[in-house]
Amino acid sequence: MHNCETFCNFAADFEKVLIPYVEMNRRILTFGGYFEAFYDALDERVQKKIDYALELLKTEKRLSVKFVRLIRDGVYELRVEIDGNIYRVFFIFDNGNVVVLFNGFQKKSQKTPQNEIEKALKIKEAYYEFIRRKRNA
Repeated sequence: MHNCETFCNFAADFEKVLIPYVEMNRRILTFGGYFEAFYDALDERVQKKIDYALELLKTEKRLSVKFVRLIRDGVYELRVEIDGNIYRVFFIFDNGNVVVLFNGFQKKSQKTPQNEIEKALKIKEAYYEFIRRKRNA
C-alpha cells in the first residue's frame, strides 16, 4: 500500500519528466502562381490528397520520407500518390515555420526530372530576390 505522501512524491517526479506536446503551426505560402496553376488543373480527389499532405506539413514537426524529401540546396518535395499516379510539389522552409510552395508536377518516371528541379531552384532564387527587394524598399 502506498500512502498519500509517497504517491504525491511519485506524481511530482513524474511531472518533471513529461515533455510538453508542441504543436506546429507553419504558414503555407505560394510564390509566383506556379503552385496554383498546377493545383487548379488537378481533379478534386488529387487536390484533396495534396490538401491532406499540406495539412501534415503545416502541423507536424517531422514527416516521413513518404511525404517529404530533401532534393537539394534547401528545396524539398512534397510527395503525394493516388491511384498509382505520383505528384510532387517543390517547396522551401523560410524562417523555420513558413513553407513557400513553388512548382508542382505529375511524376511519370522513377527519377525526379532534372528540368523540374532546375525550375524549382530558379523559382527559389526569384523568391529570395523578391524578399531582398521588399526589405530594401
